[in-house]
Amino acid sequence: MLPSSLLLTLLMLLPSISHAQTTSPKRGLTYLTPEHPNDDKALLSADSSLTWYYSYKSLPDAAVTGLEFVPMLWGDHDNTFVAEVTSQLPNVKYVLGFNEPDMSLDVGGTAISPERAAFLWKRDIQPLKGQVKLGAPAVSSAEWGMPWLKSFFDACDGCSFDFIPIHWYGNFEGLASHLGHYHVTFPDQKLWITELGYAHVDLQATEDFFNTTINYLDSLDYVERYSWFGAFRADVSNVGPNGAMLSADGELTNIGLWYLGLEGSGASSGAAAVLVKKMVLLGAMGFAVGWGILC
Repeated sequence: MLPSSLLLTLLMLLPSISHAQTTSPKRGLTYLTPEHPNDDKALLSADSSLTWYYSYKSLPDAAVTGLEFVPMLWGDHDNTFVAEVTSQLPNVKYVLGFNEPDMSLDVGGTAISPERAAFLWKRDIQPLKGQVKLGAPAVSSAEWGMPWLKSFFDACDGCSFDFIPIHWYGNFEGLASHLGHYHVTFPDQKLWITELGYAHVDLQATEDFFNTTINYLDSLDYVERYSWFGAFRADVSNVGPNGAMLSADGELTNIGLWYLGLEGSGASSGAAAVLVKKMVLLGAMGFAVGWGILC
């Protein structure tokens, strides 16, 4: 872990900016099929600076065009991952391994033991070596994440890995320490942050974290790619409304605009805006019920 004095120095060295750097070849999209199809028009703007995306699946989404697709073998199930990836060559250059195998299914993990994951890796991912670059399993940032990953590496003898994906939902100081720990532990591996955010904090803290973090990641040679976790509406976000790239009404927020590299002022994504929308919906439902009774 990085000492607090070094973290303070890192913070002082970061440039003073009004919002994050407008473009970066590292920047990707964690794509989740939206409940409202029109959301794609905002998130997939032709003027966006995004370069790649993944969607927790092995096959690309028809709605997403112009971005490099990165397939993922999400969890433990019978699959045709090798055949599906091979069918997309030479367009596919990277693949991602299991999503949070150290976490339980009820919180979005895939709950796989290191030994079982090693078996699946040899069967379903290792055969792709030499055709694409292989991303190791993306463990959570919980204290047991790194031990799980080390156990997996020990169990997966003869396996190959080209980069290590990680997740983070805390503050900037914690992220800098987390990245430093992984870089020291795996100095020869590039890192991808495939889920990134500051969960359940107020809007100012979220935007400050975004600006500081995005510029910091762009400055690190060993961070190859990153993806902000927030390509959805504020009222359905499971990490709090303030990190969402879309407002409750489907308009780009400040973070959405900044991340896509677009100009302008974004719509409010805050809890107050979400509450207003819910009150309006409840009011409309109440009116409809009342009107039905009167009629």
